[in-house]
Amino acid sequence: MTEQFVIQSTTDSLPEVEERLFHFCHECHVGNYYSAVSVATLQAVENAVVHGNGSDPAKQVALSFGTCRGGIFVEVCDQGVGFDFDRYGDLPTADQSTGEGIFVMRQLADRMTYSEGGRRVRLEFIVAGIDPADALERIAVLRAHRGVFIAA
Repeated sequence: MTEQFVIQSTTDSLPEVEERLFHFCHECHVGNYYSAVSVATLQAVENAVVHGNGSDPAKQVALSFGTCRGGIFVEVCDQGVGFDFDRYGDLPTADQSTGEGIFVMRQLADRMTYSEGGRRVRLEFIVAGIDPADALERIAVLRAHRGVFIAA
């Protein structure tokens, strides 16, 4: 099962992405893991719109939702020039918010890969039998990072 669609490069398109993702995840029986998938996906789309396409409504963002072994994947591709994703470490920079979105996506997804020079990101989520200890560890890491992502 795969769903592909294109949105206009504006943050006003985020509710459409969220609605389509919700229905896709419901069909795939994602269950309680939906929140992690949703937050990571919406962050990837926002990054594509704002940073990739420079919030240019004349540009588009292509999305794909699909199933993969043991879970689902989300791909987000913008029409920007790309970026050097290797320069972002495991944590955002201490003096600014640079890299926070990538940090959140990396913490919530089981696998995250960039291609096309940083224009395309693929997030994979193992939803069949996620280890509860792994889920709790991810939440703890996000809470520890300034406590801004997930409330207790």
